[in-house]
Amino acid sequence: MSASDSDLLYISGTEALAAFKARKLSPVELMRAMIARAEAVNPKLNAITLPYYEQALAGAKEAERRYMGKGEGPRALEGLPLASKDMSHIAGEPVSMGSWSYEAYRSDHTSPTIGRLIAAGALVHMRTTAPEMGFSGITRSPRYGISRNPWNLDFTPGGSSGGSAAAVAAGMTVISDGSDGGGSIRIPASACGLVGYKAPAGRNPNDRSLPLEPLITTGPITRTVADAALMQNVVSGPHTDDLLSLREKVVLPEKYPSIAGCRVAYSPDLGYYGVEESVARNTKAALEVFRGLGCTVEEVKVPWTTANLDCWKIYWEALYAALMKDMMPQWRDRIDPFVVGIVERGLKRSGVEVYETTLHRGAMYQGIVPFLEKYDVLVCPTLAVPSMPVTHSETDPNFKIAGKPADPYCGWFMTSPFNLLGQLPVITVPSGIGSHGVPTGIQIVGRSYDDANVFRFAAAFEQAAPWRGRRPAL
Repeated sequence: MSASDSDLLYISGTEALAAFKARKLSPVELMRAMIARAEAVNPKLNAITLPYYEQALAGAKEAERRYMGKGEGPRALEGLPLASKDMSHIAGEPVSMGSWSYEAYRSDHTSPTIGRLIAAGALVHMRTTAPEMGFSGITRSPRYGISRNPWNLDFTPGGSSGGSAAAVAAGMTVISDGSDGGGSIRIPASACGLVGYKAPAGRNPNDRSLPLEPLITTGPITRTVADAALMQNVVSGPHTDDLLSLREKVVLPEKYPSIAGCRVAYSPDLGYYGVEESVARNTKAALEVFRGLGCTVEEVKVPWTTANLDCWKIYWEALYAALMKDMMPQWRDRIDPFVVGIVERGLKRSGVEVYETTLHRGAMYQGIVPFLEKYDVLVCPTLAVPSMPVTHSETDPNFKIAGKPADPYCGWFMTSPFNLLGQLPVITVPSGIGSHGVPTGIQIVGRSYDDANVFRFAAAFEQAAPWRGRRPAL
C-alpha cells in the first residue's frame, strides 16, 4: 500500500469533512477506498457481520451532490463512513446481538445514537461484531466466531465493541459507534490504539430496550479526540426513548485552554489490579507528558478493593437475567455457555443483593471524591494488560497478571469501576505500544458531568504525544 493510499484510509473525520467542503476529496472516493480495504483485510479480522456497501455508495453519491451545492446543504457528518456495532437498532434492519437467538429478528425502531449519526449524514457501510449480547471484553461468539486485533491477530480487539474498534484501527471506516456497560468502548479503543469515550450517564440517550439504565451508555470510537467530540456533539441531548437522558445538551468546543498549572491525580492500579509491566511503563511515560505540559502529577491511593468486581458482576448478572430469561428455554443450547451461566446466577440474585450494589457504588464514590475535588482529573491505565489472547478462557482458575491472581472474566480491564460510577466522564487515549506489539491506553477521569474537562486533557495529551502516524501492519 502506498503512503497516499494509507493516508486516505486513516484520514480523520474532521480532515475528511474539510476535504469534502474544499472539494479536494469526494465522499464516493473515500467510501470506495474503505470498502476495498474492508474486502482486503476483513478476512483476517472477522470484524463485519453485515456489509451495506451498495446503500453506502448510493448515500455517498448523494453526499457528493450536497457538497457540490445541488439540493440541500451538507449536514454535520455528511458522507463520513460509519461502522455500526451490531447491537444498535436500525428500523427495518437485522440486528444480531452476536447471537443465534436474533437470527430472524428485524428492528422495529432505531436507537437514538445511531439514528442521530445517520440523520447527521454519516453513512453506515457495515455492521460490526460483538460478543453474544455484549457480555465480554473479548469479541467472539458462537454465531460469528473470533474477531482479531489488527495489531496482532493472536489477540482480541477487545469488547464488546471489538468489531467496531478493529474496523477503525484497520482503516475500514472513519468512525464507529459503541456502547459501554463495563468498558465496552474503552476496552477495544485501548487495545486497538484508538480514542473511546464513556459519556456520563444520561448524556447520550440509550435504546428503549434499556430503560433507566445508569451503567450503560453509548459513545464514539475514533482515531482522534476531535472526532470523538464531533460525534458527541451529534449524539448527546435528550430523547423520548430514554427518561434518564439529560435535558441539557453539552456542546464540546473545537479548542481548549492550556492545562498548564492543572493538577493530575494518578493511580497505578485503582487499589487492587495487577498491572502488566509494559502497561505500567507506558502509563508512567504518559504522566511525564502531562508534567511536560505544566501539570502537577501526584500518585494517590484509591481505597478500592476487588469488592468492586463482585459488585459489577452482581449487577451485570441481574441485568442479563432480566433481559434474557424469556429466551432461555428456546435458545439455551445455542447461547454461549458462559452467558448461560451469567443468566443463571442472575436469576438467583435477591433484590437485596442487587440493591446492595447501589450502596456499594455510593461508598466507592465517597472513596474517590476527595481526589476528584482536589485534582482536575484522575489518570489510570485503561487495561491491566495490552489485550488478551483470543484463546483466553474467562473461567481460567489460574489466571494471573504480573504474578497476581486476577479474575479471568473482568480482572484485566480497569474500566468497570467507572460504569459503577456512571456519572463520571471517562476518555481513553493511546499511551504507547505494549507487549506483543499491542497498543496500551490511559483513562482520563473527570468530575461528574464535566465532559469538557476530560476532552481538554485528552486533546492536550494527544497534541503533545501524537499517535496518528502509527498504524498496524496488516
